[in-house]
Amino acid sequence: MVNGDQDKDTQAAQLLTGSAMKVTRIYADKDGESRFAELDIPLQDAGEIGVLSELFPVKGIIFRETDGDYNYTWHNAPCRQFVLMLQGSVEIEVSAGTRRTFHSGDILLVEDTTGRGHISRAVNGQPRKSVFVTLA
Repeated sequence: MVNGDQDKDTQAAQLLTGSAMKVTRIYADKDGESRFAELDIPLQDAGEIGVLSELFPVKGIIFRETDGDYNYTWHNAPCRQFVLMLQGSVEIEVSAGTRRTFHSGDILLVEDTTGRGHISRAVNGQPRKSVFVTLA
């Protein structure tokens, strides 16, 4: 093997060992207060096609665009869903007043279907594109 091939093999081994997809969860605790948590969705070796998670059963997919002045006061998620940030940013506030900003490439698992809910705000007056994947 030449050095370039060794580097590729090392990178592939690192990719397949302990890989996980990072996801931020928004959920309601036992008192109905919304919270953030970090999740790692495990990825397993699938051979030549890379590493994959387990299959998540889904109901549907929604493509969404919001204007740069989009601000939505306290609300619950209509159902459990993944939100995939494609373009732009959103600031989310949970019950304790904690705010986090999510950008293109971030993934959210929104599960606060009961309780106080969360606030969603546009960032810097920029529009946003996202995909909602509703879970079964």
